[in-house]
Amino acid sequence: MMTFKDLGLSEELLKAVTAMGFEKPSEIQEKSIPPLLDTERDYVGLAQTGTGKTAAFGLPMIQQIDVDYRAIQGLILCPTRELCIQIAKEMTQYSKYSEGVNIVAVYGGASISDQVRAIKSGANIIVGTPGRTLDLIGRKALKFDSVSKVVLDEADEMLNMGFKEDINDILESTPAFKRTWLFSATMPREVERIASNYMEDPIKVTVGTKNSSAANIEHKFCLVNGRDKYFALKRFIDHYPGLFGIVFCRTRRDTQEVASKLMNDGYNADALHGDLSQGQRDTVMGKFRKKTIQLLVATDVAARGIDVDDVTHVFHYDLPDEIESYTHRSGRTARAGKSGISIALIAPAKSGKIKLVEKKIGKSLELVKAPSGQDICGMQLMKLIKNVNEVEVNEKGIAPFVAQIHESLQDYSKEELIERFVSVEFNRFLKAYEKAGDINVDPSRMRKGRDNESSGRRRTGETNTNRVFINVGKMDGFENKGQLLGFICNQAGIDGGSVGKIDLFDSFSFMGVDEGVGERLISAMNGKNIEDRDIRVEFSQDKPKGERGGGGGRSRGGDRGRRRDGNERGRRNSERSSGGGNRNFRERRKRR
Repeated sequence: MMTFKDLGLSEELLKAVTAMGFEKPSEIQEKSIPPLLDTERDYVGLAQTGTGKTAAFGLPMIQQIDVDYRAIQGLILCPTRELCIQIAKEMTQYSKYSEGVNIVAVYGGASISDQVRAIKSGANIIVGTPGRTLDLIGRKALKFDSVSKVVLDEADEMLNMGFKEDINDILESTPAFKRTWLFSATMPREVERIASNYMEDPIKVTVGTKNSSAANIEHKFCLVNGRDKYFALKRFIDHYPGLFGIVFCRTRRDTQEVASKLMNDGYNADALHGDLSQGQRDTVMGKFRKKTIQLLVATDVAARGIDVDDVTHVFHYDLPDEIESYTHRSGRTARAGKSGISIALIAPAKSGKIKLVEKKIGKSLELVKAPSGQDICGMQLMKLIKNVNEVEVNEKGIAPFVAQIHESLQDYSKEELIERFVSVEFNRFLKAYEKAGDINVDPSRMRKGRDNESSGRRRTGETNTNRVFINVGKMDGFENKGQLLGFICNQAGIDGGSVGKIDLFDSFSFMGVDEGVGERLISAMNGKNIEDRDIRVEFSQDKPKGERGGGGGRSRGGDRGRRRDGNERGRRNSERSSGGGNRNFRERRKRR
């Protein structure tokens, strides 16, 4: 069995990992640390979330820092504030005994002046989100001309969130001699493009199958009608008494609604979505990490970067719009070698997505039934009996009350006492499920082929008022739908989960939106300017039939010449901070 000492780590790092309770390296650590320490080549590491990637790149980076050289030598880019904070915290623990290593986290939603002061105090490793990092470059608070190691962590997630151009700009600000280490759970084409553009003959290591899910996750799906999803969720929660899990919803509205229902029904639950302030998000995550709440209900964007141990279950209240996100969702469980269960609640009309998920993760999803009332009562009864068997009796504490207890219960037989004590806890489940019928749908109703969801995005536009037209498209520099989504979310202040299917054309686009979001887009976006042209948003009355069918777009020729190489591409999500430094940085770079 290989140990951390066998990997070539310094005594200071070995002391730190021992203090943190690490006994042996994970597979990705075992395969990554030696080449990252011993070679000067670029590196690509593919492994699922929860496999220890932070230590895989963090330990070699710390060991190679020259503490006598007071300059930034390492940069780690990651997609979200939560992950940024988490990585910086872990790196600080790894460097506890490595005197002179100073790690600073930079991310949106926090005081930029405090971060600037921390950088000036002598940072030699920066952990940052793309938006805030680019902003600090524009303000001249960050200079990467001395950086020798750049890590792109969760690279696929950064691209899904529309950070492609930011990553390109940041990498262009780093020296040619740097080494780039890319870590990702999946390897879509966009990630491969970054690898080919910015890496030279990289070492490539894959733990598990490429784009696959962790081996110790059980993947299941339950076929129920849409109106029964919440009841199915409750049944699974009640069926697993020790459950500690995350429920993923597609939209902010669904997230808040499901969380509110669970709390009203007596479950320890809370919501995490884009409408919460950073302080509220921190409070919710703090309660979840301490297990004060049993269930976290979250959108994909809000939950990115969550790293909480011992999550037993992940529920997909809806499958994600982007099939790649299924891997990241499921990876919230079964971390650090533990096992976990992923359960998708699927309506028959959406069951065509199952095949897409199976193809993506390289595994079959097992069809399971929502537990019956009898199943649930049986599980809860066994839990109660187990608790009775395992309880430690505090004889000294109860001694003053023993005589009174015996006197009060002397009229009952042993059998009657057992039945009564069991019923104290058990009656509520009997009452809740005494009339519960079967809510499972016959599997014969599943769609066999690729349905309207087969593109990996949800079907939208059931009513015309849920579909909007916007007169921007690829000619404005939006090379993919993620970039346009990021621009829309930043400009209008909406959650990405409230936007559904996007049709992106050369000079205009269509998008499906939740109720009420169309009005917010129209109010926030109309009159704004991009490339010296007014943006126009309106409700769509027709679905596009190709580039000619949308109407209302500008001619192909007139505005193409005015496009300035996409320098005003969509601002990515709410990650972007309020300062204008990044725009100035882009303009200076363009003039050069």
